[in-house]
Amino acid sequence: MPRNASARDLYFMRLALEEARKGVFRGEVPVGAVVTRNDALVASARNRREELKDPTAHAEILVLREASYELGDWRLEGCVLYVTLEPCLMCAGAILQTRIKRVLYGAQDPKGGACGSIYDLLNDGRVSPRREVVGGVLEEESSELLRSFFYSRRKA
Repeated sequence: MPRNASARDLYFMRLALEEARKGVFRGEVPVGAVVTRNDALVASARNRREELKDPTAHAEILVLREASYELGDWRLEGCVLYVTLEPCLMCAGAILQTRIKRVLYGAQDPKGGACGSIYDLLNDGRVSPRREVVGGVLEEESSELLRSFFYSRRKA
C-alpha cells in the first residue's frame, strides 16, 4: 500500500473497482471511479463510452459530473477522487477544473497517463495549485482487471 493511502482510501478504491467490474459485462474497458467528501461517498461511475457512444464518457468525467450535480456546484473543493486507472489528459484537465486537490489511482497507464506516467498535468509547475496524487492504490487488482479484459478481447 502506498504511504499516502489509508485504510479508508482502500475502502473507496474497492468501491471504484466494483464500478469497473460492472463495465466488463457491457464490453467497456473496466475503469471505475468514485468521489468522496468528508469520508462519505458522493458519486460513483464507470466507463460508458461504448454504451453512450460518447468518446468523453470516461469514468472520471462521468463521476465528476455526477458529484457536481449531487453537491450543486462545479467546484468540488474538499473532495477526493479515486479511480482504478491513471487519468488521461482529458480527465486530468477536468480534474483541474473541478479544483479537486487529492487524486488516488490504481494502475498506471504507460500509454496515456497524465498523472505521472507520460505527463504530470496535476503537478505541472505552471498549474496552480498542485494536487496530491497517489498512484498504486490496489494497483495489482486494478491492473489484473484490465489485463484479463484485454486478454479476453484479443482471444475473441
